[in-house]
Amino acid sequence: MVDAALRAGTHDRPSVFEAFGRSLPRGRRYGVVAGTGRLLELIARFRFGDDELEWLRAHEVVSAPTLDWLADYRFTGTITGYREGEVYFPGSPLLVVESSFAEGVVLETLILSVLNYDSSVAGAAARMVSAARGRPLAEMGSRRTGERSAVAAARAAYIAGFGASSNLEAGRSWGVPTMGTAAHAFTMLHDSEEEAFRAQVDALGPSTTLLVDTYDVPTGVATAVRVAGTSLGAVRLDSGDLLTLVHDVREQLDSLGATDTKITVTNDLDEYAIAALAATPVDSYGVGTSLVTGSGHPAAGMVYKLVARQGADGAWVSVAKKSAEKATHGGRKHPVRLLGASGTAVSETIYVGDAAPASALSAGRALHVPLVVDGVLQDGFTGSEGVRAARSHHASAVAELPGEALRLAAGEPVIPTVYEAV
Repeated sequence: MVDAALRAGTHDRPSVFEAFGRSLPRGRRYGVVAGTGRLLELIARFRFGDDELEWLRAHEVVSAPTLDWLADYRFTGTITGYREGEVYFPGSPLLVVESSFAEGVVLETLILSVLNYDSSVAGAAARMVSAARGRPLAEMGSRRTGERSAVAAARAAYIAGFGASSNLEAGRSWGVPTMGTAAHAFTMLHDSEEEAFRAQVDALGPSTTLLVDTYDVPTGVATAVRVAGTSLGAVRLDSGDLLTLVHDVREQLDSLGATDTKITVTNDLDEYAIAALAATPVDSYGVGTSLVTGSGHPAAGMVYKLVARQGADGAWVSVAKKSAEKATHGGRKHPVRLLGASGTAVSETIYVGDAAPASALSAGRALHVPLVVDGVLQDGFTGSEGVRAARSHHASAVAELPGEALRLAAGEPVIPTVYEAV
């Protein structure tokens, strides 16, 4: 596309691109925007180096003028969008890129690959947080996805309300709190379960978490308390019928005097399994596979479309796709979350035109914020600072939603998306 536009002389036409989801993952009542901060960092350093240019040249992918254009590529446009951590609905204009056609179109795959994956994980994480009803959750899915995706997933889960991750790179790169527990291999390394527990307690102290289901759970619990004492921090269960096992372990711990010892469970949990354990004395959860695969929706279904451009005469033209089931809304958009008297969201109203009316802004809050201005990243959205801000914003955004948004049962989006021309 860049090559052809350069040849046609249309590559530098001012254009407006928009990333949005036509729908939410099936059955979800809201989505969660995640990945924005790391996307902005990727855009800031997006370059075509000598190796990439030489490959394009050797394989005759594009013409020599396009190679020269790519060699000088720097994004110099403006990006506005929803804050990271914000909730969204079908049609929400999550990211708006204003630039020349060529500058904006070349970012499509980068933008969608980040937002689709991170938002998918964040959406699943938010449902798990709701199901946990205030009990802590830890992300433990690094072994169930790609090595780079694992870090992104830990970051997205933390923004959506998880308390920690077992991925240390997520801690180093993004400031995500980290934690972990010993695996069954550590127990089996030693000549006995007691020897393994003693080694762990000697190294980490009695506040550690001991994995008690390698062999026999009641024996493992008794051994754990005998080794660590009644100040043992926690025991972990990773197998068996958790609904009954958790009750049995709680009774055993209490009978041994370890009344403050916590119980954490893992074992292929998803939001439904977490909800099923709500009435049990579980203290915390560790979630892996279901979280990093979006709990059945590994991509959020977002697309990136041209919605406006300048014509040859300099006038702005709204453009939209009209094909069946994939029609889009053209024009520059200004989304506002309209709120009721109690502060509860009642609609996602998207004003199409020059600006949202003042009356709408007084009845809700504008959802777009400047992220990049004339190629310059704005402060507060990147690095660990951006992650903390996104986590805080997510909590406040979810608090605005009607109560039915937190239900796990499949349903329609919890508030409607409304388009209004201005």
